[in-house]
Amino acid sequence: MTQAPNYSSICILRLSAIGDVCHGVSAVQAIQKAHPNAKITWVIGKIEAMLLADLPGVELVVFDKKQGKAALKSLKQRFNNQKFDVLLNMQVALRAGFVARCIPAKVKIGFDWARSKELHSLFINKRIDPQAQAHVLEGFKGFAKAIGVADYKPSWDMPYTEQDQAVADELLTSEYLTNKLLVISPAASKAQRNWLADRYATLADYASEQGFKVVLTGGPTELEINLANSIIEHSNTPILNLVGKTKLKELLCVLKRGSLVLAPDTGPAHMAVTVGTPVIGLYAHSNPARTGPYLYQDYVVEVYHQNLFKQTGKTAEQVSWGTRVKGDDLMSQITVDDVKAMFDHVVQKESL
Repeated sequence: MTQAPNYSSICILRLSAIGDVCHGVSAVQAIQKAHPNAKITWVIGKIEAMLLADLPGVELVVFDKKQGKAALKSLKQRFNNQKFDVLLNMQVALRAGFVARCIPAKVKIGFDWARSKELHSLFINKRIDPQAQAHVLEGFKGFAKAIGVADYKPSWDMPYTEQDQAVADELLTSEYLTNKLLVISPAASKAQRNWLADRYATLADYASEQGFKVVLTGGPTELEINLANSIIEHSNTPILNLVGKTKLKELLCVLKRGSLVLAPDTGPAHMAVTVGTPVIGLYAHSNPARTGPYLYQDYVVEVYHQNLFKQTGKTAEQVSWGTRVKGDDLMSQITVDDVKAMFDHVVQKESL
């Protein structure tokens, strides 16, 4: 067996999104253990860097896509007179390709042919091994393997401070900290991926009947604020609304305090995984086997596969891995009864 090279400098390229960089943390930290003497630099998006700031042993270099060509010029200057032993290009988007071109490295590793798109192949000179029907996190494990990291069980050491936790605990108050806690993070980046407000409310009421306190979390966008307000209007139980009131690290700490998280295909679902909180994921448009909460894929309630077959006449194994299904009302096919049944299952299995 060929011994892995002894790397002194490793650059990670994964700009977005929140869920994906959460998957990436487990790979980066496995790489750190295997290459303890290597300096690790991570080129990352601006918002994502807010979550991962002070990640132990990793230098974050922020790429702000809103700056356009200026951001690329700045990155090129940042790495002037520097050459990494290896660049792990963990993103196939064309923008990431242009970023990769600004990062000097002896070897630039990217995805295998099957997962390459948007001219990804032009910006790499080596590929990870093919993986059939792999979760996004498994893809990142492939990059670790490519530089000699043996197979590992994903784990996370997320960066947050005692102050972050203290702020989260103050927002939750003792009433919520001393009870079982259902955290609902109801909004994805696109409205069509969200479950219905009245159904979230029904689950909040159901959880309350089972002795849970209920918290809503999310960002400050109009979509998230309006959805949270609508859930509260439809609910018959007191709900603590923290939407728009937490920074990302504080949100992570709220999720950590949760007994259980209910969320669609959105970043906080994956944040919850990193701090060991079980997640019920609601999926209609994307394959949860690829993008679902990694440690809790058995807890997913999905209508993806039936809609994929209806639209294509094929199963997930017969189409390109990662194929999305289209429709504005697909999430309405997820019934309250199905989610209640999963809630009961998780409560029993996790002894909540």
